[in-house]
Parts: sequence; C-alpha cells; structure tokens
Amino acid sequence: MTALMFQGTGSDVGKSLVVAGLCRAFANRGLRVRPFKPQNMSNNAAVTSDGGEIGRAQALQARACRVAASVHMNPVLLKPQSDVGSQVVVLGQAIGNATAREFQTMKPGLLPAILDSFRRLKQEADIVLVEGAGSAAEVNLRSNDIANMGFARAAEVPVILVGDIDRGGVIAQIVGTKAVLDPADAALIAGFLVNKFRGDPALFQPGMDLIAAHTGWPGLGLIRYFREARRLPAEDAVVLDNRRTAGGGTAVVAVLRLGHIANFDDLDPLLAEPSLRVVVIEPGQALPGDAELVILPGSKATLADLEEFRRNGWDIDLRAHVRRGGRVLGLCGGYQMLGQVVADPEGIEGAPGSMQGLGLLDVRTVLTSDKTLTEVTGTSVPDGAPFRGYEMHVGRTEGPDRGRPLLRFADGRTDGAISADGRVRATYVHGLFADDAQRAALLAWFGARAAGFSYEADIEQVLDRLADHLARDIDLDRLLSLAR
Repeated sequence: MTALMFQGTGSDVGKSLVVAGLCRAFANRGLRVRPFKPQNMSNNAAVTSDGGEIGRAQALQARACRVAASVHMNPVLLKPQSDVGSQVVVLGQAIGNATAREFQTMKPGLLPAILDSFRRLKQEADIVLVEGAGSAAEVNLRSNDIANMGFARAAEVPVILVGDIDRGGVIAQIVGTKAVLDPADAALIAGFLVNKFRGDPALFQPGMDLIAAHTGWPGLGLIRYFREARRLPAEDAVVLDNRRTAGGGTAVVAVLRLGHIANFDDLDPLLAEPSLRVVVIEPGQALPGDAELVILPGSKATLADLEEFRRNGWDIDLRAHVRRGGRVLGLCGGYQMLGQVVADPEGIEGAPGSMQGLGLLDVRTVLTSDKTLTEVTGTSVPDGAPFRGYEMHVGRTEGPDRGRPLLRFADGRTDGAISADGRVRATYVHGLFADDAQRAALLAWFGARAAGFSYEADIEQVLDRLADHLARDIDLDRLLSLAR
C-alpha cells in the first residue's frame, strides 16, 4: 500500500499522460494500481460506475489500471462556468458554485474528504499514483493548497516533478520550482522527469546533470515525445488548439467551439475517422459552406454560449447550412440550444432568466437543480444501431419533436429529438461515437462511410504502447522503490 505523486512545473506538461502510462505499465506487471487526483479543474468529465462524475483524465487512468472509475479517484472537481467561477463537485456530486476567491476559503473543509478517498484507494491497491494540478510552484496559493504540496504533506506522499522540454526553458522550470518552494515541500520531491523530448537524448544529458546539481534532485528519466498521445481522450480544451483541422477525408464535419465547451472527447472517434475532415470553428470564423454535418457540442453554460453563438453570427450560418440540405447534430448543451427556448428560472448557470433558442427543433428546455449522471445503453431509433454512453446534464427538454426520439434506452425510455425534415438531430447522451456501429450509422446519415476500425481497441493498444514507451525511458523499479 504505497503511493507516489506526480506534480508539474506548469499546466499541460504531460502529468495526466505520464500517470496513465505508468498505471498501465504497473498493471501489466500484475500490480493493483489506482489513480488519484485530489482536486481537478475541467469541463471534460466522465460518469463513474458509482453514479458520480470525475475528470476525464482520471477515467482514462482508471481504464489504464483496468478497473472501473470511482468518485474517490477525483474527490474534488471544479467545472468552470465563467472566467472567475466554477461549479464545485465533491465526491461526484455538485454542491454549488463558487468564485475563485470563495473556493480558496472552502479548501480546508474539503481536505478531510480528500484524505478519506485517498485512504480508501490505498486499502485496495498495491500502489496509488497521484496526479497534482497545475504547477507545484503556485506558492501564492500554498496556504490552503489541497491539490499539490498541501496534499503531499498531509498524506506524506513523495513527489516526482515533471517538466516539459517541448515548450522550452525546462531547466529554468525545474530549478525555478526548487527556488520558490518552501524547504519542507522541496524535501518531499524525490526526483524529476523531463517530458516531451525530441532529438538525441545524449545532447541533453548535460542539462539533466545541471538540473540535478542545482536542485539536489536526481533525474529519473528523459521521456521522448509520444506522438500517439493525441489519440487518447484529453481533458483540457487547449488540445483543440492543435486539432483545428483533423483528418484527410472529403466529408467535412464542422464543430463549433463554444466558449464553455464540455465533454469534447465526444469528438475523438470522429477525429480518428479517415473519411472525415473535422474542422473546429473558432469564434469569429464563419461556418464552411461545404460542411455536410455541423455539431453543436456540450456546454457548461448553455445560455452564455447561446448568446455568444449569436454574437458570432453562427445562427445565420446554421440556418443557411440547413437550407442547403446540411445536417446538424446537437449534443447535450447543443441539444438545448437547438430548441425554441432555454429557461433557467432557478439561476443554475447564473442570473435567473430565459433565452430564445435557435429554433431548429420544436422543443423547450427548463434547467433544474437535479443533475442526471448515469451510464446508458440501447439503440438509435432511425437505424437500430446499438450504443453505449452516459448522461451528464441538468434540465428537462420537452416538445413535439421529442415524439421523434433519436435513442431508445435498454429500459424502454427514449432520448433526444429529430426535426420533422430529419436534418436536425439531438441527444443528451455522451460517448455515442466510441461505439463503432453507432459511429458508422452517424456517417451513413450524411453520406459518408466509416473505416471499420475499432475505436475502443485502438485506445487499449495506445495505452499499452504508452506503457512500453515510458518503460524504455524511466527505471520503473526505481520509481517503485521511491514510493511509500
């Protein structure tokens, strides 16, 4: 029952990927491995088998361990709803909203639940791999920290520091972190990893030696750049910056990048389809006239994103797209936006109010405080293709177009809506297109053909290759010896 924590010199240095790969590497050795992240911030979440939600990265890490995801793997999750405020999720359930300043005062009260979840995981594991959040060097937030050194000190877990050479300045990243850390915090760091290296490793050996000399921490590995990382589900929407256009196919799928986009990993299986060219449309850009399908993705702030949608002129573009015979698919928040009205009488997302929808579906949505979090299976009504996915939403949607549902669940309930002309579809279910049959049915709807590969099998193969990749660059036995 040991643990090891991986903290970063900054955000997006590859902590999540390193932990996922090590989870699979140690699981392949026959160890019982569990992932853990005390506090996460992401609108890309996953539903767990115990009926809650956690960050997408921890769900992927659980998969790498070959175990079901649990709320205890990420006991505190922040889901941003504005530049300064987030929904606070504790043990998988939303407990309210808080500004960044308000959350600082909440942290000490959350630490007992975090430590309890950590103890639960330790009881069922040979090793727990813990992921920090953001940067270990955020010393301005250290007094109430529960995500990095605050947790490591409270749980007495040794830390491995991860730096990112791909963004430049990795020597300063790691040495600078040592310079600003409290000595007691710095003493918890058992070594460092340099991630995303390209080129001849021998050329950076002097750099590794220099970091070790300045910090007193041993270098534990120089990790080569793993090009297949983009094929794994990501947690941070920053990855969309590198995926504005994906695929070399002829069928164009346009995805509108909403300001509060959520659960965007719904798109990953489509990005992998060779017959498609998936284009992420940024604010200020027009919808491409040759798009055959436009996807309105999930949103953490439907009303705010609907307002921005109109400011961008996308409502005009979308109506023109439908007039040309194009197809539209709304997912969760995108489903709500396609209706006649979205009402928020309780102020779930902000000030109480309502807003006219895009009017492409004859449905109306009322946001409510009850949140649906459940895994679902069934078939799509138009074609009978099977699916497996999950619901994660607030709100009730009703109206005449609900009489033409998109999905039928295994228990007989229905979900979603289809317009009278059949060109607009929408659903609350996420994760649909990871199912190969459901993805093929979607492509057939707008005249494209699926390649016939297994998306889920591909994820498993990439995780195994990631584990092998890390094992070549890191001494796994030494890592295990550092855990306690």
